[in-house]
Formats: sequence, C-alpha cells, structure tokens
Amino acid sequence: MTNTTVDRSRDVSQPLDKLGPDETLKANSRQLRGTIKESLFDPITGAVTVSDTKLMKFHGIYQQDDRDIRDERRRQKLEAAFSFMARVRLPGGVLSASQWLKLDALARDYAGNTLRLTTRQTFQFHHVLKTDLRALMQGLRDVLLDTRAACGDDTRGVMASINPHLSAIHAEVYALAKQASDHAIPKTGAYNEIWYQQEAGEIKEPEEPFYGRTYMPRKFKIGFVIPPSNDIDVYAQDLGFIAIVVRGKLKGFNVAIGGGMGRTDQAPETYPRLADVIGFIPVDQLIPAIDAVMSVQRDYGDRVSRPHARFKYTIDDKGLDWIKAEIERRLGQPLAAAKPFEFTSNGDPLGWVQGDDGRHHYTVFIENGRIINTPELRLMDGLRAIAQVHKGTFRVTPNQSLTIAEIAPEDRLTIAKLLDEYGLVGLNVGSALRLNSMACVALPTCGLAMAESERYLPTLLSKIEPILDAHGLRDEPITIRMTGCPNGCARPYIAEIALTGRAPGKYNLYFGGGFHGQRLNKMYLENVGEPVILEALEKVLGHYAKARRPKEHFGDFAIRAGYVAKVTEGRHFND
Repeated sequence: MTNTTVDRSRDVSQPLDKLGPDETLKANSRQLRGTIKESLFDPITGAVTVSDTKLMKFHGIYQQDDRDIRDERRRQKLEAAFSFMARVRLPGGVLSASQWLKLDALARDYAGNTLRLTTRQTFQFHHVLKTDLRALMQGLRDVLLDTRAACGDDTRGVMASINPHLSAIHAEVYALAKQASDHAIPKTGAYNEIWYQQEAGEIKEPEEPFYGRTYMPRKFKIGFVIPPSNDIDVYAQDLGFIAIVVRGKLKGFNVAIGGGMGRTDQAPETYPRLADVIGFIPVDQLIPAIDAVMSVQRDYGDRVSRPHARFKYTIDDKGLDWIKAEIERRLGQPLAAAKPFEFTSNGDPLGWVQGDDGRHHYTVFIENGRIINTPELRLMDGLRAIAQVHKGTFRVTPNQSLTIAEIAPEDRLTIAKLLDEYGLVGLNVGSALRLNSMACVALPTCGLAMAESERYLPTLLSKIEPILDAHGLRDEPITIRMTGCPNGCARPYIAEIALTGRAPGKYNLYFGGGFHGQRLNKMYLENVGEPVILEALEKVLGHYAKARRPKEHFGDFAIRAGYVAKVTEGRHFND
C-alpha cells in the first residue's frame, strides 16, 4: 500500500489553515519562543498570555490556579491565584544525592515546601510564582537538570524499569533511556534564551530538523521495561521497548506501539488503548527505530482534532499493518520477529533488596507521590537527611515510590537508622491494596480535575481496608488507581480497580484490569459517590474472597464472575 491510498486530510501535509488552531500557534511561535519573555516581565498579572500558556508546556511548565479559593477570589473581584507547575526532565527516574538536595532546597524556596513524585518517574514543583520561575530553572541547571520537553507536543519524559535485582542490566537500559531522551527532545534555543537569558545565536540550519515548525500532533511517551517486571506499564506507552535479556546479556528490544490512557467521558470515539508488539530490534537500531516510529506519527497524526491526535488513533485509523510497514520502510529494513518474554508483576519491591553487585536498595512507599512535612511525619526532612549522607543514587519508581539505591554495605546501617529515626519504615506498612495504589494530583491545582484524587484516595482506602480485613484480603495484592478526570494520568484503565472523577464526590468505577498491566478494565458503575462505591466493593470483594481460584487475581475474577466484560481492544472499551 502506498501513501497515496491513505487519508491525509487531517495531517501535516495540509496547509495550516486546514488544521487546528494549535498548529498555527506552534508554526508562528518562532520555535516555541512566543512572547514568553514579555509575559514573564508583565507586573500587572500573575499569569501569562493564553498563547504563552500553551507554549510554556513545551518548556515543562503548566499555568495553574488554586481552585480551592477560585470562587472566593471571583466574589472579591480578584484575579485567580495563579501559580505554575514545573516538571523536571528525569529519564529513567535516576538522580544523584546532590541533585536531590538541590530539588529539596528549590521546593522549600519556591514551591510551597513540597515535592511531588509523578506517575512517569519524575518530580513536579507546584505553587511556583511567575516571578520565581527563572530562579527555579536556573537552580535546576546548577545540578544539570532541566524541564525541557517534560510537557507539550513532543517526547515526554522517558521511563525505564527500576529493578535492583538486575542492576547491571538496569544500568545499561537506563543509559539507553537517557540517550533516547537526549536524542528526542526539541533542539530549539528558546529554552536557553528564556530561562538562562542566553543571547540568541545565528541559526544557520533549521532549528528543529526533526520536529519542524509544528512539532508532534500531541504528546508522545516512550518507555523501557525489563521483564519480568512491568513497572512502567509498557502497554500504556506510545512507544515501548521491552528488554530481551539472554543469559545475562541485553540482546535488544521488542517494540510495542500505540498505547495511551486518555479519553473523554460521553465521547465514545475516544478510548484507552494498549500497545501492540510489532517486532524486535537489536540494541544498535534503537535510535533509528525511535526516529522511524515518531516520524510516522509526526507526518500522519491528526492535526485537526486534538482529542483524536494521539498515536493510538493514527494506528487504528490507518491500520496496524500499514503503520508497521511504514515504520519498516523508514527504518530501511523489516523488524525481526518479536522474542518471547513474560511479565509477573508491575509493582515495587518495597523495603530492602540486594542487587547482583552486592549493593543494597531500599524502596519507600510514598503515598500518591507527595513529599511534604506534616505534624505526624517529617518525610521531606527525613529524605533530606538521607541525601546528606547517601553516596549512591535515588530512583523514582513508575508507581510514585522512591528507591534509595546503590547503598554500599558499609553504609546500610547509617541509612537504616535514618529511616527509623524519621519514621519512614512505617510508610511500607499497610494493606496490599494501599501499597498498590496510585493517584493523580487533581484538585486544587489541576485545571482538568472534576473530582478529588490525591487528597481523597487515602481516606477512601481507610474505609475499604475494613472490608479487606473482614474477608481476609488485607495482604492480597490488588491494584487500585484514581484520577480526578478521565484523562488517565495515573494509568487507571489498566488497574484491577479504578475510579475516575466525574464531578465533586462522583466517580466512574472500573473493574477487570490486568494485574501485570496487560489488559484494560471495564466500567462497572457510572457517576457514583462513596456509599455506592463501598457497597459495590463489599459485594465484589466478598465474592472474590469466597469464590476465587488459587492464585487468581482480582481483575481476572471480576471478568470470570461476570461483573464486567473482558475488553479485547481499546476500540471496544466503551461498548
């Protein structure tokens, strides 16, 4: 099949006036410069212009306001309480102790004394005032960190497995993930000019030889996973690389394409989708494969309708076979057949583990990723104290926890004492359901949130745990995820139990996701509040406790028992 037989009425081949307004904005932005400089120096408002809010996403920054006080400020005829979220680019979630200490200091100075671990292995600063943004960015530069391409229509932060049992392989895969991130980020000088106040140099060649003037149609997510752990949820990535390890050696990667969680309620044409494994590449083909896959989406993705612009829809519209053939054409050779692999978990090994090099690793459960001091727990102070003596690295897990990694045997006792002194050991004590939970930020800062998530899920779990106790399920691992809207930032549609916000106090309830992230779930109840949610969980969890088969996961049982239908592909998610 040739390109001429494929519908191109909505992609980059069309003139700008035929495409969506965001495409015109990007094309006219002078490679993401816009008027951001001018907006930052406008003393009249704590916000930036509407167009600059969109362009700043490419710089890793979202404009937000405090929704807890939005209505009150309106009544007082005051401007919304604007601030900014800045997301760090941190491929593979790895950082040094000195980098941790810098993040801690910046959070205390500019971000409301809190850090947040994201579901994509990085950090977010919240509550940053416009006047402090440059200082924050320059502070990150001091420790060789930045926020470029952490948001926007480009390659988002690249994920990689956290697997201390395979530390040598992890190090190799992490290096490749960082290489992929450095390769795929935009090359424009706008970031340095705006945030570091560097003079614009002479541009002799196209600033963006890959992205062009209009970048990608939407965000594009890349992840690397090391079986048997599917901790990054590889099937939720636009482009996933599944490491194939033979006798302790990395041979290459199976390539998976077309994953994505985002959808819109009451819009059946939008849906989550799991990635398809299309073949295998050796390690030396990694960068060419990234270019080939991304360029297909760049050239053929929908640039008219943003809700339909993710790679998953391009694949379903054009056909997986055609997309694969086009990738192979651009790669210059066919993909080899996919190699066998198996996933057995997607959670974090909490507590102490020892790697194959003799060094120790301690993973701390950070509920919903929030690092903050409270009267009950000085979490932020405790992690700072550890960073002050730690000689290894820290690793943010894809499940919002934190691994204190590469602890030398002689330093284990020191780290253990600090963990105990600050009460961090107790964070790993709780029901298996709680320890397999995730939530997005939602209210009060996310502009898309329809309901609570991060602030509410711990309370809801405390009401679910007596149900677990009554049925002997406290130690049964079950994945549960909550988001404040249907966009799916906490990857809810592959959880065994999921809740997505519909309105204040109201959620859609889903059952049936795969424990290893290998299957989509299905809506069980729509737009219900806490009493109905607890009643439903009492019924279904009770039935599971009585009727489950040996080693049967909850998601599998929910389908077998007929509570929800099995979803075989994303296009049938809303059936």
